[in-house]
Formats: sequence, C-alpha cells, structure tokens
Amino acid sequence: MHYNALRASLAKPAVTLKTREKAGATAPDEPAFLAAIGGAVRRNRAKRGMTRRQLAQASKTSERYLAQIESGAGNPSVSVLRAIAQALDLPTSTLLPETGARPSALNAIIDRLAHVPESELPSLAKEIETRVARLEHADRGRRIALVGLRGAGKSTLGRMLAKHLDWPFIELDRVVEEDYGASIPDLIEMAGTATFRRHERGALERVIATREAAIITTAGGIVADPETFALLLRRTHTIWIKARPEDHMSRVMAQGDFRPMAQNRGAMADLVAILEARRADYARAEAEVDTSGDSVQQSFEKLVQVVTKVLGRDVVTPSPRARGEGWGEGASALGSESRQRPLTRRASRNDLSPPSGKR
Repeated sequence: MHYNALRASLAKPAVTLKTREKAGATAPDEPAFLAAIGGAVRRNRAKRGMTRRQLAQASKTSERYLAQIESGAGNPSVSVLRAIAQALDLPTSTLLPETGARPSALNAIIDRLAHVPESELPSLAKEIETRVARLEHADRGRRIALVGLRGAGKSTLGRMLAKHLDWPFIELDRVVEEDYGASIPDLIEMAGTATFRRHERGALERVIATREAAIITTAGGIVADPETFALLLRRTHTIWIKARPEDHMSRVMAQGDFRPMAQNRGAMADLVAILEARRADYARAEAEVDTSGDSVQQSFEKLVQVVTKVLGRDVVTPSPRARGEGWGEGASALGSESRQRPLTRRASRNDLSPPSGKR
C-alpha cells in the first residue's frame, strides 16, 4: 500500500512537468494572440461608436474584464468571446486573428507579388485599382454616396449637390425609418442593431435598383457592416466627407446638441477613437473631400470639383433651375450668409450618443 502511494506521488511531478513543457511550447505565441484578440475587440467597438461600458452591458461582461481583454491581458473563454461578438453583431471568428484560408487564386497572386521589387508595387497597385474600377464603373451609374462621421457636412453638402444637379436627394436613414415606421433609435431599441442593419441594406439595395442617378447620404456607422459597405462601394461613387475631430465636435454642438459632452466627458477621445477605427474603411471611398476649417461654400466647391472628376464635366452640369437661381459651376453665387454658415445638419441621435452609438 505504501509502495502504491509512493509510486503515485512520484508519477505526479512527471505529469505536471510534461504539461508545463507542452504549455511552454506555445507560451511565446499566446501574448501576441491575446493582444490581437484585444485589438480586434477594441477596433470593432470603436467602429460602432460604443463605449466600453455599453459593450460590457450588452455582452453581460464586467467592464473591468473587458478592459483586460482589450489590453491583451485577459484570456477570454469561447463563450465570453461569443457574447462580445454577438453584442457587436459580428461572427465570433471576426475577433480571432486567424480567420481562415484565402482562396487559392488569391494565394497565388500574393505569392507572385512577393517576388516583385518593392519599388514597383505602387504602380502595380494602381493598375489593379484601375482595372477593378473599370469593371465596376458601369454598375455605379450616376449614384453619388457621401460617407463619414456626423459633423463633416454630408447632409448639408448632399442637399446642395442634389439641388445643383436636380437629382434626387436620399438619406438612407430616412428610407429605413419610412420602411420600419419608427425612428432609428426606436428601431434599435425595440428590435436590435442586427434588424437595423438588415433594413439598412434592404433600403440601399432598393435605392440602387430604382435610382440610376441620386445623391445618397448614409449613417457614419455603415462601415460596421462589411457586406453593406462593400455594396455601397461597388454600386455607387462613394466620397468620404472628412474633417478634423474638433470640427466634427464643434459642428455637432453648434446644432445645440450637447449630449455627447453631457453623457460622456471623454467624448472627444471617443470621437478620435471612432474616427481612427473607421479611417481605413472610409479611405476605401473613390474620392474624399476635406471640409476642415471650410465654409459651406468652400466645401461645396471642392465637392463639385471631385464629382466632376469622377463623373465627367458633361454629367456634372448645373440644372436649369440651379442656373436660374444663380448656382453657377461650383455654386459660386451662393449668398454671403451661406458662405459663413458652419456645416451642420439637424439634430438627431448620432455616433456619439447611446443607444444609437452602435450604428
């Protein structure tokens, strides 16, 4: 009996040593793996305009543990990661560094590119972009879509451009509200973000199918749904209306909407995080217009120049009505009052104020 007990006690260290040796073999990769998960959670949270507290509540995870996960110090279980992904309206695999194998054709292209001199890569990338754009151009019609954070001037400039060209002006959020019969915040509160995303995509598909020419504005968070944003890029001439963070904030507050500051003292930091998380997606647009520090007139002139370059001078000509009202090319005859007016849009729930921050 004593022999059996001794043998058992001697066997335990061997098992423990073997386990530790096995764990030690993967230990060097684990910190990087957990950091990648944390980075994915943090980026997707910021992209949706959610605070850490909002995500913690939505995923039923403690805010402290969520902070550890985002910093790479936490090691979430599969169930916790799944809950976080569901709260972000994402597949769980999106939060994992390894998202699956690429198609064989794409792997072959990447292998070939590895042998191309680095100095030739920019020109090669341009050739690929040109070819893809040529294939997609016919599918985009004369649809112009303006994307970007609230406060950049999408709605103001979109209405002006639609009037200038005498084309329909379509706010995608308004289409969703008409379809659902309720405001966007109420829709999200009653049916959830996933339902809002389905309606958003359905509205975009219908606009594309029924409008060959239109000026479309979208919610800033449309980039949070990869499929919907890909559809927008593929079927419209997408233009990023951008501005500095301080311009975004001052324009929102100029509308009399102080909720971002009232509800979150770190609103500016959150805005910067949201902008950084979405920057790469916004940058996929066909063109961009920077409205930082500009008057409405100056920004509108920039937009007309960009649209002219994208669609061609023959397409972008002022409508007879616009000419009759003194709207020359570039809208140079706008009144001095409009020239000095800051870019604003009517107050509504936005990327910085919950619960619609998920948008």
